[in-house]
Formats: sequence, structure tokens, C-alpha cells
Amino acid sequence: MIQKLNLLSIIFLITISISAQSNSLQLPSIFSDNMVLQQESSVKFWGTGNPGSEVSINSSWNENAKTKIDNSGKWQLDIKTASYGGPYVVNVFSGKEKIEFKNILLGEVWVCSGQSNMEMPLKGWPPRDLIEGSESIIKNSAKDNIRLFTVNRSYSLEPMEDCEGSWTESNPETTGNFSATAYFFGKRLFDELGVPIGLIHTSWGGTPAEAWTKKEKLETISEFQPILKQIGRGNELMKTYKNWLAQFPSVNFDRDGDSEYWGKFDFNDQELSSFGYDDTDWPKMNLPSHFESSVLGEYDGIVWFRKDIVVPESWIGKNIKISLGPIDDMDATYINGTKIGGYEGGGFWQVLRNYDIPANLLTSNNISIAVRVIDTQGGGGIYGFPDQLYIQNGDERISLTGEWKFLPLAEVDNTKFVLFGNEADVYLNRPKLPFRIGPNTPSTLYNAMINPIIPYGIRGAIWYQGESNTGQPFLYQELFSKMIENWRSEWGLGDFPFYYVQIAPFNYGETQSQYLREAQFKTDLSTANTGMAVTLDIGNAENIHPGKKFEVGSRLALLALNKTYGKSLISSGPIYSSHRISGNALILNFENAENGLKMDYSLSKNEFQIAGEDKIFYPADVKIDGNTIICSSSKVDNPKAVRYAWSNTPTAVLSNNSGLPASSFRTDDW
Repeated sequence: MIQKLNLLSIIFLITISISAQSNSLQLPSIFSDNMVLQQESSVKFWGTGNPGSEVSINSSWNENAKTKIDNSGKWQLDIKTASYGGPYVVNVFSGKEKIEFKNILLGEVWVCSGQSNMEMPLKGWPPRDLIEGSESIIKNSAKDNIRLFTVNRSYSLEPMEDCEGSWTESNPETTGNFSATAYFFGKRLFDELGVPIGLIHTSWGGTPAEAWTKKEKLETISEFQPILKQIGRGNELMKTYKNWLAQFPSVNFDRDGDSEYWGKFDFNDQELSSFGYDDTDWPKMNLPSHFESSVLGEYDGIVWFRKDIVVPESWIGKNIKISLGPIDDMDATYINGTKIGGYEGGGFWQVLRNYDIPANLLTSNNISIAVRVIDTQGGGGIYGFPDQLYIQNGDERISLTGEWKFLPLAEVDNTKFVLFGNEADVYLNRPKLPFRIGPNTPSTLYNAMINPIIPYGIRGAIWYQGESNTGQPFLYQELFSKMIENWRSEWGLGDFPFYYVQIAPFNYGETQSQYLREAQFKTDLSTANTGMAVTLDIGNAENIHPGKKFEVGSRLALLALNKTYGKSLISSGPIYSSHRISGNALILNFENAENGLKMDYSLSKNEFQIAGEDKIFYPADVKIDGNTIICSSSKVDNPKAVRYAWSNTPTAVLSNNSGLPASSFRTDDW
């Protein structure tokens, strides 16, 4: 009997071994049915298999290639592609194994990356962050020759070899969740070129450029060396932290879910809203505040807030109001254990929370306020201005600023919530890290969302990012140039086209975003084969996610059509190039103004300012003369400098006769 069991065990182990070997041929997810391969080039296929075995690829456009799998089990080979067309089939063989990819097109492939304005889907983020005309566009988006691939959000301290995602055809079922900027870019290329277009979308809202840059490249920038050393020392601590997280239950979530989606979640936390709940052991936080400015630090997840107050007895039995200001991202608000309101779903982070409290909830002058805040990425919390937090009865108002009790209920770990339960000290007693690891950490997105798609064959890249780097504008030019250099070096395709969007006007408060726009402007002038789409005329001072993504995608496409595909057209607005002083006037010279300059004199100000040696800027009088602008002021006898659109929220008044706006700029370096 014992011998029989041993024999069965041996047979079982042999079977497992054969099964493991028979399934050893694998390719990363960037290869799938419906993919687009870069036409008229030599594209790379790669994967894993049995060491020493041969891998061969056969294509239905009659190109074949083969190679040996190396001792580590990895392989890579090149295969030539024909001119655009399809659909084709590609078969990958190794021994008796075969993987077949169907419905493949040959065409133009572009990587589309950045932060939230690239991530913003064609359906928008209702109710505030909407894409103009999106409903009709989605309805009519059935274009089999446009293919879409979205890299699922992920971050990692180490380079990853694969990502989650798959190629789909463009149609009303798929385009709504795809990047609006990327789709409009691809649609314009498809309409103009008549060839299949493949769009690889990889972006994450609220993230800085350093997260998208390889560690070795960042090490050449002195400002990043300290944090990179910390990260190097923190790898073991991070493993300890991950092991600590692994002991808790978790639940997957979709950041783009609507109110119905979020309403179905049960975090087993309802008792935290109840009247009289014992929150004695909860820590305290002063509100309003972002998580990031509090004891929580860099934190994405679910946090409960509680505050008990006493109101005048004259309020008992009255209908009153509560204001909590804006909450990032979602809230469910309770009074004395009863839910009185909430915004649950994406896109509500700027909405002011103003709720009515019905009279039947005020049976005494003791009020218990409980708010569950869900933040899925970026800044989070009850973050508005102090005068936005209050409870009110008629003309009587009680401020709610100051100390609140709080409890971290769950933390975001990539695309899941790790649930800590209702005990106050669980998260606070976690293994401490010297820094926060997440999508904003240097190199983590390059490792998880760029490295896995390299060296897939592409024509070029488009980029929409910069908002998260406005706090360090003078570092951005070097950082951004290094990032572009990094991507080009790793792809090994030379200085492939890299077109990007200059950030639009937005009220950043004390942060002066014009310096970031200047850094982007200078990058275009100093980095080969780049181009910048100016959005000075299509921003929204009150919304960092402007809805005119059609114009953004089209302007990026104009750059590609002109610079990459050789189309004879105007691809950008006038570009300030030089200046000279003539008497009491300063004369500005522009490139890309062969068809003339245009000023919108109907606006209340022309956005030009002029200064003398005292460096005091005054509104300038301007006159167009060919492709030059003459600036002067009666208050400046000896002009030394001119600035244009030099603020957070300028109005675009200068363009060329093609209607494309000029970038903000300055002639000084003060």
C-alpha cells in the first residue's frame, strides 16, 4: 500500500512537471488579439519559455523569425512588418506549444501618458469634470481601425516585466472609459492618414514626472539623490510593511465607479456613525486639512471623522444646515447616526458639501457628526477653507473647524482597499516607513507602467502632465528632459517623437504655475524632436480638468501630422524667439508666425506687461507689425523686459491666423 502511494506520488509529480513545462511559453499582456504593430519597421516580440528551447514566430504577412531561449528562460526577437493593413494572424511556437494572436493590424502606434488630464476618460468624471460633446462622440466611436490598450494602475519599487491590460477595438462599449485626449489624438491621425492607429494609454492622476522616470536617470539629478538613497535603504522595511498589510482582508475597487457602484460596498463600519459611539481612543486632527498635511501624511484610503458638539436649546426640533466645504474624493455624512447626505462616486472632489439636517434628528442639543471620507488617489480629506465648516440655524452659526476625532479604516494598495477594522490603534501601530511608497514615489510608475511595455514597437509618445510639479518649476525642465531621454534610451528607437501638452490656466493659489509652463516651453526649445501643444485658451480657472479635450488631442495630432508625417500645415501657435530695444519700446520677434499674428482686442486686458530697470511691471500698449509685436508704456521710459500671460489664470489674447495660441513667456530671468 505504501509502495502504491509512493508510485502515485511520483506519477503526480511528473504530471505536474510536464504540465508546468507545457505551459512555459508566455508573452506579456501587451501582446494580445486586436493589437496594432508598428508598420514598416522591425518590431520586437519577447517572453519566457523553457531554457535552451527554440522560439519561432510566423506572421500572415509572410515574415518569420526565430531564436533560442536563454538560460534564464527569457527570449526576444525581431520581426519585420509590412505597410499598414490587416487583419493578420501571428503564431508563436516553442516545441509543441503554440500561442496564436488574431485580428492584428499594422499601423501607427503611440504611447499616451501623464496624470489626470491624460487619464480623464471620454465619458468624463461627472458631475463637474465633463468632456464636451462626449455622448455623441462615444456613440459614434465604432472604428475597427483604432485599437486601444490601457495599462492598469500599478506601482512598484522594482522594475516589473508585465502589466495588466489587453487590446480592444474602438467602439461605444470601450471608448467611454478610455483617455479622451488619447482618443481624440488617435481619431485625428486616423482621419488624416487613413491607417490603423494603436493607442497605449498609461497614466495615473495626481502623479509627478519623477514617478515616471527610471531610478538610474533620477540619480543624475542632485535633488532626487537623498530620497533615492532612502528608497534603497527602505526596501526591506517595505517588505515588512507589505507583509503586515497581508494579514488584513482586502476588497478590489474601481476608481471610476459611480454612486450605484460605491453604494454597494459594505466596509462593515456602520457602527462608527452611531450616536454615542465610544471614540475616546481615536486620535485627533485639525480640520480643514488634507490627509497629506496631517499626522496621516501620504495616505489614500478610507477615514472616518467624528465630532460631538452642543448647540443652543433653541435649535431643538428645528431644520438646520451643515456645511463641510469640499471633500476629496467621496463622503457619507451622518447626524446622530442617520445619513443626511453624501457624494459617492468619482468627480465630486470639488463639490461643496451643504446638507439639510431635518428637525426630527434634533431631539436634544447634543449633536454627533460622523463623516466617512473615501480618497482613492492623490490628495484627500475635508480640505476646504475654515469659513466653509459650520452648522447653522437661521442667522446663528457655529464653526466646526478645529479638532475632530479620526480613524483610518482602510488603505489603498494599488487597486484594492486593505481593511483595518474598527479598532483605533491598528493603523497607528503599523510598521513605520521613513517615507511613503505609492504612485508619487520616484520611479514607481516607470517600474510598473512603462517598463512592462518596453520595447514594444511604437512611432512616438504623447504626454499630458505637469500640474503635480508646479511646486518645483525650476527643477522640472531638467527632470522632464531626463524623463524623455530615459524613455528614448530604453526603447532603443532613437529620438522618437515626443509631443506634450502645456498645462492650462488654473487657480493654483499661491503657487505660480507660469514658471512650470515656462519650463515646458524651454523643454521644447532644447530637446530634439519634441513639440508642445499650448492650451492657454481652453483652460478653466476653477477646474484643473478642462473639458475641451477634443482641442487638446487635435493639437497634439497637428504636431504629429506636421513633424512626424510631413503634412504641410500650421502645427502650433507663434513662438517667442528674441527681442530688441528701440527707444522707449521693446520689440518682440516670433517664429511660427509666417501667416501673421492676431490679437483679440475685445478682451479687457492684453496680458502684456513691461518693466524698466526697477523691475516694476506695468500694463503694456501693444502693436502688431508683421511677425513682431511692439510693446511700450508711458510709465516706462527705458524698457528692459516684457512678460506675456504671466499668471496662474491668464487669458489667451495672442495667436497666429490659424487660431493657435502663443505660450506664456518672459524676456527676463528676474
